[in-house]
Amino acid sequence: MSTKQDPLSMVDTSTVLSLLSTMVILVSAFVTSLVALEPTTSDKIRFLFVWHAFDALIHFCLEGSYLLNCFFAYVDTSVTKGLGYNGTGVSEFLAPGVHFLNKPNRLYGAFYGNTPFAALWQEYAKADKRWGGSDLTVISLELLTVLVMGPIAVWVCVCLSRRKPGTKGGSEWFWMIVLATSELYGGFMTFAPEWLSGSPNLDTSNFLYT
Repeated sequence: MSTKQDPLSMVDTSTVLSLLSTMVILVSAFVTSLVALEPTTSDKIRFLFVWHAFDALIHFCLEGSYLLNCFFAYVDTSVTKGLGYNGTGVSEFLAPGVHFLNKPNRLYGAFYGNTPFAALWQEYAKADKRWGGSDLTVISLELLTVLVMGPIAVWVCVCLSRRKPGTKGGSEWFWMIVLATSELYGGFMTFAPEWLSGSPNLDTSNFLYT
């Protein structure tokens, strides 16, 4: 079990920048609504537009960067020693004999990147270690999130921007339900394996991480 820490002691530059990036995305979603929607658009429709625009931007910008780190940020364990599970050069997120992208001499993930987005996910990995490495369940879910759910969120925004004020709309309601259901399923499948195994990768010692 993790030792409890003072929340303020964990706030550093990466933490602040990570939170600011989320705020920038939220503001961007709101500004987009001002451009895409009529001034007479109801508060309900504007809220739904901002929510789905924010959702799409999160999927593409942040979670997309997670996938980029998974596929392109790596270290060669034949050159750099002492990494991985107990310094063995083997990923702690994969079963024995299983290698991400079938590359036995590489460890993939944000832990091994040096970009601002890698730093963001290294910060997130303080709460859930899987996001710093190459956990196959998380990567598989994020592929669906970025490549399927992101475009659906954009389509919802397009439908909302096309509807005339005062009308009931059309297919956007169907796609909102599909998207919301997918988000709930994805969240459950992300964390259920941890809950069922005693949360070995989660840091539950501090409210900032829970």
